[in-house]
Amino acid sequence: MLLVIDVGNTNIVFGVYEGKKLLYDWRIATVRDRTSDEYGILIKEMFSYQGLKTEDVENIIISSVVPPLMYTLPNMSIKYFNIDPIVVGPGIKTGIDIKYDNPKEVGADRIVNAVAGYEKYGGPLIIVDFGTAITFDAISEQGDYLGGIITPGIKISSEALFLRTAKLPKVEIAKPDRVIGKNTVNSIQSGLVYGYIGLTDHIIEKMIEEMSKGNKKVEVIATGGFSSLITSESKYINKIDKLLTLEGLRIIYERNK
Repeated sequence: MLLVIDVGNTNIVFGVYEGKKLLYDWRIATVRDRTSDEYGILIKEMFSYQGLKTEDVENIIISSVVPPLMYTLPNMSIKYFNIDPIVVGPGIKTGIDIKYDNPKEVGADRIVNAVAGYEKYGGPLIIVDFGTAITFDAISEQGDYLGGIITPGIKISSEALFLRTAKLPKVEIAKPDRVIGKNTVNSIQSGLVYGYIGLTDHIIEKMIEEMSKGNKKVEVIATGGFSSLITSESKYINKIDKLLTLEGLRIIYERNK
């Protein structure tokens, strides 16, 4: 079995593959000061709950955008699985050409998404990842990573509004019944949800203008925790693939084993 680990700023997602088949996946909160022992015991408990054995794991691959955990999780892999994991970063074969000014600046999660997105959907392709930050990534028809856009995520904006205003409350991030709010909570929810729908579609529209050549259709897909909420009324996003990053990790492992 292959254990894939995607470390984000808000959540860590684990997946177990048997060949190309994803058997199980789990999502836990990212805790930067949690030790390798704590993560190791937590994973063993998740395995036990599903009737899996840690000794059946033959390989591990990790992608992380949280520097403190770049030591913790590989150390956990060695101690609890006796496996030196593949860590996505410089020197790893991805199969895509990164056209960024400085390729090392591109987050590992964005590269992993690009690998999986192009493998599954071809190009030209736009991937929108609704995580702690919202990232928009452009992949060419040939599979090159062209670059993208980064904006604060909807949860960041919600928390900033609560922290930086004296009277506005913290609200649940949910789509209200109507755009024009009749109370403060609905007004904030409407501003967040419909505001991000508008932001998302406008950025995608401008990206398509730059990417489409000879009327070639640009595929647009979404992933990440808030993808269902924001894409519900998007004019451009036609598919949600919440396990895209896990699939990308599996593909990159296959290219490096």
